[in-house]
Amino acid sequence: MEIGPTTHYVMGGVRVDGDSQMSDVPGLFAAGECAAGLHGANRLGGNSLSDLLVFGKRAGEYAARFAKENALGAVSSQAIESAEKCALQPFERKSSENPYAVQHTLQDVMQDLVGIVRAEAEMLQALERIRELKARSERASVDGNREYNAGWHTALDLHNLLTISEVITRSALHRKESRGAHFRDDFPAKDEQSGKFNIVARKGTNGEVQLAHEPIPPMPQELQQIVEEMK
Repeated sequence: MEIGPTTHYVMGGVRVDGDSQMSDVPGLFAAGECAAGLHGANRLGGNSLSDLLVFGKRAGEYAARFAKENALGAVSSQAIESAEKCALQPFERKSSENPYAVQHTLQDVMQDLVGIVRAEAEMLQALERIRELKARSERASVDGNREYNAGWHTALDLHNLLTISEVITRSALHRKESRGAHFRDDFPAKDEQSGKFNIVARKGTNGEVQLAHEPIPPMPQELQQIVEEMK
């Protein structure tokens, strides 16, 4: 029987307020493993359930409060029409590009070049492959009906899959050290200064991924004491 490591989860996610679990988008809350910041560079087995219980409760309470204190936002018919047109584009394309083929290729690229052990040369190669796959995703076409059309769903998912793959790769390139589940073959040691910040990715005005350093607040003294005692 062959046994090997696999991709289980991502160290990162939607950046939220620690108390309310609300993101930078007013009214959008995130909790659990889709949210970032709780587990740091690694996650111990079984922590996901306590994560969901504690922060899911917070997110629900604050979301309910937000809904009571804020009116419904204005709905733009133009934005709806634009989103609908974008969603239906795969049916209108005459290309033979298969969305499943793009997805499978992306999976192979990330597994082979941005997997358990990472290095700069391979990740730069991955960025180039992601750029090529973005172009292919914009040609992906589907046929059939809208109901229960898995191919259409895959075509719509490609944008998000490619975006998070690029964010992971650029962030891993940016962190020139090894920490927790992030291992750089070309930078195998921890860097003390790098451990003092998080890498936050945002979409710039030109649509490209932009990275920024966000300092991590100092650990409370009572927690620091526990860490020292455990050492």
